[in-house]
Amino acid sequence: MATMMLEIPDALKPVFEPLRDLLADVQAQVDRGRSLGRDAQYEAFEGRLADKLAAVERSAHEASLSALDVDEPQILINGELHVRVVRDQTTYMTQSGEVPVMHSLYRRAGDRNGPTVDLVAMRAGAIDGVWLPGAARDMAYLLSQGTSREAQATAREMGRLPYSRSSFERVGHAVGEAYVAQHQHAEQLLIEAYQVPREVRSVSASLDRVSLPMEEPRPRPPGRPRKGAPKKPIARVYRMAYCGTVTLHDGEGKAIHTIRYGTMPAGDASALCEGMASDVLAIGRKRRGLPVSLLCDGAPEMWSLLDEAFDAGTFEGVTIHPLIDFWHVIEKLSAAAHVIAGKDEACALMGRWKLSLLNRSNARARILDELIASGKEHVRVGDERPVHDAITYLTNNEPRMDYAAARRGHRPIGSGNVEATCKSLVGVRMKRPGSRWKTDTGEHVVHLRALALSDRWTEAMDITLRPARSRIRLAA
Repeated sequence: MATMMLEIPDALKPVFEPLRDLLADVQAQVDRGRSLGRDAQYEAFEGRLADKLAAVERSAHEASLSALDVDEPQILINGELHVRVVRDQTTYMTQSGEVPVMHSLYRRAGDRNGPTVDLVAMRAGAIDGVWLPGAARDMAYLLSQGTSREAQATAREMGRLPYSRSSFERVGHAVGEAYVAQHQHAEQLLIEAYQVPREVRSVSASLDRVSLPMEEPRPRPPGRPRKGAPKKPIARVYRMAYCGTVTLHDGEGKAIHTIRYGTMPAGDASALCEGMASDVLAIGRKRRGLPVSLLCDGAPEMWSLLDEAFDAGTFEGVTIHPLIDFWHVIEKLSAAAHVIAGKDEACALMGRWKLSLLNRSNARARILDELIASGKEHVRVGDERPVHDAITYLTNNEPRMDYAAARRGHRPIGSGNVEATCKSLVGVRMKRPGSRWKTDTGEHVVHLRALALSDRWTEAMDITLRPARSRIRLAA
């Protein structure tokens, strides 16, 4: 057996005991494993190992956090004199659990009722004063993936972040609030650092809406409220949130990477589109000559927002190709084909129209002529007039239906990326049974989840949770 002599600094002595306990358990497991007649009981060992590693981790945090403290009667923080007002113990929250640390609190000299400054929290970049950034980042990520109850259950199963459901809720939203407050600056830094894949040949931007359950105040009924009536009655109503995407495509028009965006129904959709346009411009500066496609359904509001953000002045010298989502057009034409040709022949008619749209630049005009010549513009199916609707759709979107040119240029013709984003960003996370959202907290989750779905989480959190730079000096 080898013998090692280690010199342990006094500051690291708290780490030694849990580390020695860990090594003793590992040695016992090694001895057990060498004995062929004994049950390895490895799962039990895994559990003990995780617990003991967490104990070592907490003791390391205790030593490291204590080193961030300054215990002096007076100090200078960013050139301003602060005096010590109290010294006590505070519990900081780490990925492995709670860690109590002695620290001093300071207040600006002469400001008797001013806020106190915790140097440990400030230097560590703690969220809400006690949550260390690593723990806060992980808790926010879990909240972006599911409810706070699901986040707590996942953390418990993984043996990390041993905190309550309400803590996941509170800390996750605190991180979300910190990101939303600086998201424009953060997005600028993210896109500046973005490495455009070599195989990219075009870029597309898309916009869509998705319904979302919102919590809104409901007027009290007249008269005296009945017994047990809520003091602040609310209503659960559905409003339309906005989702956007910027997608990079290869030479065949296939998606390589998608950056996702979202905002709540009361959010600023124009700012969302401006952010998308800014990212497309930044990508264009990194890779000159990339054509830009705008893909959307036929909603005039969506096109107004996109046209305003992707205007010719801002994108001078950039070729922009607006295009109605191909499958929305097919949906409109399919309903009209059933009226014109009947159920038996509609499939053949649709096949011809579809082939024409994909291969002929003048297909829209030819199909429009057929629709008008059918004379069935006024035929109703239920409350709708499919032929009339198709004629209107093709007339209103004349400059946005050259699918043959898009295919020749190997550009995308469908807005499936943004429709999938509506489901993954909003539908999966925010439309749970019985759920309802407020604008602010919903905005936190939408932005955090968009970062995770766009593979930008780590870089965005590095920006969001970066401690503010502070100059700390001992007072003369």
